[in-house]
Amino acid sequence: MGDNSDTTTAPSPAKIAAQEDALLKQFFAEVSEVERDNEVNRILSCFKLNPFDYLNLSFDSSMDEVKRQYRKLSLLVHPDKCKHPQAKEAFGALAKAQQLLLDPQERDYILNQVNAAKEELRAKWKKQLKKDTASKLKSLVTEGKFDQEHEQSEEFQHKLKLKVKEILTDQEWRRRKMAMRISEEEGRLKKDEEETKELWKRKREHEEQWEGTREKRVSSWRDFMKGGKKVKKGEIRPPKLKTEDPNKSYVQRPVKRG
Repeated sequence: MGDNSDTTTAPSPAKIAAQEDALLKQFFAEVSEVERDNEVNRILSCFKLNPFDYLNLSFDSSMDEVKRQYRKLSLLVHPDKCKHPQAKEAFGALAKAQQLLLDPQERDYILNQVNAAKEELRAKWKKQLKKDTASKLKSLVTEGKFDQEHEQSEEFQHKLKLKVKEILTDQEWRRRKMAMRISEEEGRLKKDEEETKELWKRKREHEEQWEGTREKRVSSWRDFMKGGKKVKKGEIRPPKLKTEDPNKSYVQRPVKRG
């Protein structure tokens, strides 16, 4: 009796990749220039701090999904294939978005903001449930499935996107203010350092100048000590007027004038 079991083997990774390439080629063959232009406009209108938005992906997308989506969109708006005047700018925005989402540190930062936004929206949702008895009972009966369905709804996803935008904007504003303060402090420190250097430079120049005139000062002091005040060349010193001689033998009478 023959073996009727299925002996079909799974396609190899290379074969899968070839099939995906064929599908992409077929997709781009059917894409019109208008669709390419629309995609460029969509990319350029995205919120700059949200790389998921650029790639048109949900926040729970895996890294493999990021790579596949980037490949698809980058070929769609590639400057060599798209005639839109800003195709190059859109292409660069996609490349940066993929780079951020494939960087573990950057990806974790963004997902942390996403989780913060979810927690805030969940807290508001619980407050609404307390007011709505029917929804509260439904949430308890379904053991959380009602909450999960709510979070998967388009309404929740839209609110989540807006809340993430709000949080990322706030974080970026804080980062820029901090960077500005750091820059101002660095500028102040640099100015203080330059003023200190200038002060020491002037002090050193003064000391060098003082030391350079040392011999001249010493020589002038010695001349003064030897002969008192020097008589300038060509100057006649007047005789000293004595009113009484030491032996008191002669007294000079004051001369009457007029």
